[in-house]
Amino acid sequence: MPKKPNRLIHEKSPYLLQHAHNPVDWYPWVEEAFERAKEENKPIFLSIGYSTCHWCHVMEHESFEDLEIAELLNRTFICIKVDREERPDIDSTYMMVCQIMTGGGGWPLTIIMTPDKKPFFATTYVPKESRFDRAGIRELITQMGELWQSKKGKITQVAERVIMVLGRGLEGKTKADEETLNKAFRQLSDSFDEGNGGFGNAPKFPSPHNLFFLLRYWKRTGEKRAISMVETTLNAMRMGGIFDHLGFGFHRYSTDARWLVPHFEKMLYDQALLTMAYTEAYQATKKKVHRETACEILTYVLRDMRSEEGGFYSAEDADSEGVEGKFYLWSASEIKKVLSKDEAELVMKVLNVSEEGNGYAQKNILHKTQSIKSASDLEESKIEDARKKLFEARKTRVHPGKDDKILTDWNGLMIAALAKASKAFEKEEYAETAKDCAEFILSKISRGVYHMYRDGEARVQGFLDDYSFLIWGLIELYGTTFESRYLKHAISLTDEMTERFWDERGGFYFTQGEGVLVREKEFYDTAYPSGNSVAMLDLLLLSRFTGKPEYEELASRLARSPPLEENPTAFTQLLVALDFAIGPSYEIVIVGDKENAGSMLRAVRRNFIPNKVVILKDDDVSRAGYAKGMRAIGEKPTAYVCRNYRCEQPTTEIDKLLELIEG
Repeated sequence: MPKKPNRLIHEKSPYLLQHAHNPVDWYPWVEEAFERAKEENKPIFLSIGYSTCHWCHVMEHESFEDLEIAELLNRTFICIKVDREERPDIDSTYMMVCQIMTGGGGWPLTIIMTPDKKPFFATTYVPKESRFDRAGIRELITQMGELWQSKKGKITQVAERVIMVLGRGLEGKTKADEETLNKAFRQLSDSFDEGNGGFGNAPKFPSPHNLFFLLRYWKRTGEKRAISMVETTLNAMRMGGIFDHLGFGFHRYSTDARWLVPHFEKMLYDQALLTMAYTEAYQATKKKVHRETACEILTYVLRDMRSEEGGFYSAEDADSEGVEGKFYLWSASEIKKVLSKDEAELVMKVLNVSEEGNGYAQKNILHKTQSIKSASDLEESKIEDARKKLFEARKTRVHPGKDDKILTDWNGLMIAALAKASKAFEKEEYAETAKDCAEFILSKISRGVYHMYRDGEARVQGFLDDYSFLIWGLIELYGTTFESRYLKHAISLTDEMTERFWDERGGFYFTQGEGVLVREKEFYDTAYPSGNSVAMLDLLLLSRFTGKPEYEELASRLARSPPLEENPTAFTQLLVALDFAIGPSYEIVIVGDKENAGSMLRAVRRNFIPNKVVILKDDDVSRAGYAKGMRAIGEKPTAYVCRNYRCEQPTTEIDKLLELIEG
């Protein structure tokens, strides 16, 4: 007999729809829920998660599908379910609450609060029954219900103190200079895992913005340790279990220090940011493995994550058939059934497959412990043939669920990644795919940017990340295609972003209007960069494209807002922008059309020259005032290079152009 649906059945979010048949009387985040809480004098039970979250699934199956637990929840609370990816503003606020109250955070996020949204209890996953020092949900419900009835005055005081701390924010007027970059390098160097790559201990997240910063630090200083840390990390991740060696793409993070045992979900933002990291590493080192890895990531994204309309889906689940990682794990016998004896022996050696297994239930997490460079061409060919056979066999398994909502911010990152890869690898198909995505997103913009699109409907007013990430993608796409409409859109959206989000004290708010409890500004770069960090780089790039100093002034004020001096490694994407601001940075104007200036463009794109803008002066929008008088010499493609506000003599020679940039 089908279960009776609750209110979530009318929602668009895949995560909310997953809970639409729970016996819990869930509300989405709507005012009706808070009004009912006031009328019935009940606290709010707020549960925040996302559709590909393993422990969210566990908590649902253990507790939210249990009739007895659901009855307790419904009797004691008004229950609200939120998709963190659909409403990052709500998630951000209450995650900060959890960090203030407990010193940590994560998902599922569990908050208990007053009917006026003020929290007095926070935690993450709650088991059904108490175990060790973690209270079970039955005990938690009982305790919170009794507290609400007997000590409401004390609860209110706790909630007010939390709001007071939350309202203080992060801002601090700090110096942002070259010593900030030096300090960040020293801190990353101190926390670097020499044996395994990455920073700190388990769990390990890819954090590509750390690598973006280190590549630029190497470029600035020639410090070999900086690029060594980048390559060690990228190589270790590529060989580890965090990489899907059959279908490509990266899992979300590693639960161990060796990148072996992943949390198996795949997030779009990781694919985008890691594509950029491997692309830049290839430009810096010219090593084939980095190019191959970037292209493999994009193979996965274009095959499995692209919608028919041109946008990209958000994520793939860690679980299938109720088991985390089941889709990705292999026993030795399963491999032997698919491959010939020789193929199986080779693959088991290369991908570390044993009879006893190295993962769950005598299964193997496929990974490498030595570089494939030592393999012969014949072995490489055999390995690739075997990979394809195993991939085809894996397709017959029950596939993890896909979160098919399309988020503007993460799609902005994907546009930027495709555009960068197209330039570096001379792959026009990546640029075309990026254009399709950009056109899809832009076609949905009428009265401002939306945050989410699913099932034919764009919804949720855009946040800072939606604007700044999309602008970044459009800037990169202009630099790949030189189609002026993308630069025009980037400029228009930047002006709109400034009008809607800018705080005159410095920095951008996360929301367009009042937030849930306070209007937050986020500066920390976490699993992916903050909207402020990306916005700072957007402003600097557009100041060079347009010649408008007001964009650079906003960037300067933004850089002085977060507490950089305390812990600069918490802001490495912001330091990428700071590196650009300090310079040297370049404005390169190439006079000519895209075809006859192709050799010059390829020379500039081939190398790692991060702090630059390139204008092709043959379109209808030579927006930078300094470009207006630039002319070709002798009808040849001609390059004009300006460095740190000083312009050199034009040249028609590629070697001279590179000398002006690299010299």
